[in-house]
Amino acid sequence: MFRKRGLIRPLQRPFSPDIPPAVQRANELMASGDYNGAAVAFEQLARGAEGRVGPRAPHFFMDAARARFKAGQKSIAMEHAHHALELLASSKRWPAFQMMGENIATFLNKHGMSQEAQEISDYLKATLPSLPANQPGMQSFTRERTRSRIPTVCPGCGGPLRSDEVEWLDETTAECPYCGSAVRGE
Repeated sequence: MFRKRGLIRPLQRPFSPDIPPAVQRANELMASGDYNGAAVAFEQLARGAEGRVGPRAPHFFMDAARARFKAGQKSIAMEHAHHALELLASSKRWPAFQMMGENIATFLNKHGMSQEAQEISDYLKATLPSLPANQPGMQSFTRERTRSRIPTVCPGCGGPLRSDEVEWLDETTAECPYCGSAVRGE
């Protein structure tokens, strides 16, 4: 007696029509270890978003920087990191500026680039204004609030999610910095 076997499909991420394929592709290249390809893809996304004055341009520049660092291209990576921070500073997005700057400095220290990490830290100190604690938006500066865990990868675009880099919409929901999808935590 033979059983009829169904078609076996490979596992794929669910397709989301709102997520640009270029964003999905850039994240796939980074995840697969093709850092040069990912850097080029993120640079194209960053320049396009910057041309539209899009709020995601700094995130794309920062991922281009990470890809360049991992590909061993420090000088280009530092240019992208500084540019990402400059975009955040020029739009006065201070909580995101501080978080992104601290995260890149930590990344640099972790990978033995203490001089570059110090350069970023000095830039943060020189640029970050001293704001009163009761100013709106300042709660984002503090990391004392407990939040839900979020997935490490956006279910929509496949971009990496880091709880200390996302903008939280409420205590359980964060916004993906790449595609803008709301991602619920546990």
